[in-house]
Amino acid sequence: MATSTLSRVTKALLAPALALGATVALASAPASAAVWSSCDQWGNTILHGYTLYNNIWGSGAGSQCVWANSGTNWGVWANHPNTGGIKSYPNAKKVINKPITSLGSLTSSYNVTVPSSGAYNTSYDIWDTAYHYEIMLWVNKTGAVGPLGTSQGNLTLGGHTWTVYKGNNGSNDVFSFVRTSNSTSGTVNVLPILKWIKDTKGWFGNVTIGDVQFGYEITSSSGGLDFTTNSLTVSGS
Repeated sequence: MATSTLSRVTKALLAPALALGATVALASAPASAAVWSSCDQWGNTILHGYTLYNNIWGSGAGSQCVWANSGTNWGVWANHPNTGGIKSYPNAKKVINKPITSLGSLTSSYNVTVPSSGAYNTSYDIWDTAYHYEIMLWVNKTGAVGPLGTSQGNLTLGGHTWTVYKGNNGSNDVFSFVRTSNSTSGTVNVLPILKWIKDTKGWFGNVTIGDVQFGYEITSSSGGLDFTTNSLTVSGS
């Protein structure tokens, strides 16, 4: 659910300055030593062109630690209580910084291992550079979670079939594409989705696409659950 999105974005942008701030309880990284790990609330690093954020932003959060072998192979251990409201969005971000009409392609491939319990979604979070528009692509979801806004019906585009939702969180418009069946691996052709929003629906103009984030929007993971990004690529040209 894309509520309190501005809060999430603002805190993510401030992460470098806040990296010395609050630290959550420690948890173990994978048995094989990772290249980088952090249990800091706003822990972040850059690896191979991807920015990794621990990004614990919601109220009532528990413990969470992120680890990475690279910018495209990383994971999270999270122990958030079984209460409502999004607690965190640990993610890897690739910056595109191109107007939609200047993009010849924008694609991403993902392969994840996610728990069968808890409440969360695995999603792309795509922003224009002004942070006026948020495009979420949910590739899987578990538990009591759902997107913001009202259903606009189903759409097959970018290699997947989605239920599309349109809403506003008080700070920005949110367009959520929720896959009609869960997937743990695949390739998304993102550009046709952006063009459909721009050209077919007219929900925004020729905005400049800034951040393409991929991660786990976690509402609850009581007892401690592991989320692993086995591989990830984001490519725009």
